[in-house]
Amino acid sequence: MTLFRLDASIRTHGSASREIADIVEEEWLASHPGDTVERRHVGVDTLPATLWAAAVSAGMTPAEEHTAEQREAVALAATLVDELRAADALLFAVPLYNFGVSQHFKTYVDVVLADPRATTEPFLTGKPTVLATVRGGAYGAGTPREGWDHSTPYLRRIIGDCWGADLTVVEREFTLVGVNPALDAFVDQAAQMHAGALQSAREAGRALGALSVPS
Repeated sequence: MTLFRLDASIRTHGSASREIADIVEEEWLASHPGDTVERRHVGVDTLPATLWAAAVSAGMTPAEEHTAEQREAVALAATLVDELRAADALLFAVPLYNFGVSQHFKTYVDVVLADPRATTEPFLTGKPTVLATVRGGAYGAGTPREGWDHSTPYLRRIIGDCWGADLTVVEREFTLVGVNPALDAFVDQAAQMHAGALQSAREAGRALGALSVPS
């Protein structure tokens, strides 16, 4: 069995999204000891910003006329899709950045969608998947920034609706409490949110392990 894990945080240490994903991975491995975890970290080992344009233009150009850049882009798009299709379960760790989706994950999605196999039909239909996403502030109903999270709805649409994955979302807010002094009044609330997210991660990891069994 194989778990494919993708991280999009730009941080190499102290990543809140990675903390959640680590717990999900640990719980999955507890159900699948000795099995494989394939990894891709687009937040650190970034995909070139020009990759999508090259892959799209290649789709409108006869194969014999492809440039070296187009051939490389087409091959990488195929690799990204192969990674997702080959895995028995998927884990994405994608934080909210500047009220939107991480640019690195957006590039990843665009390149995946440049492969025809990812657009003709939901190519991950029913595949058990966990999304770990975090936000520095609070964006819930009644908060001053309600509706400012333009990342989580996008992630749900792409992974769940467009790709067809069986998606579970684990969320944590107020990750900047203790970092940004303007949020010091919310220490207790942030601690409760943190504990709840970690518990949700454990539950999601166990469920992911139970769902990703040989057919």
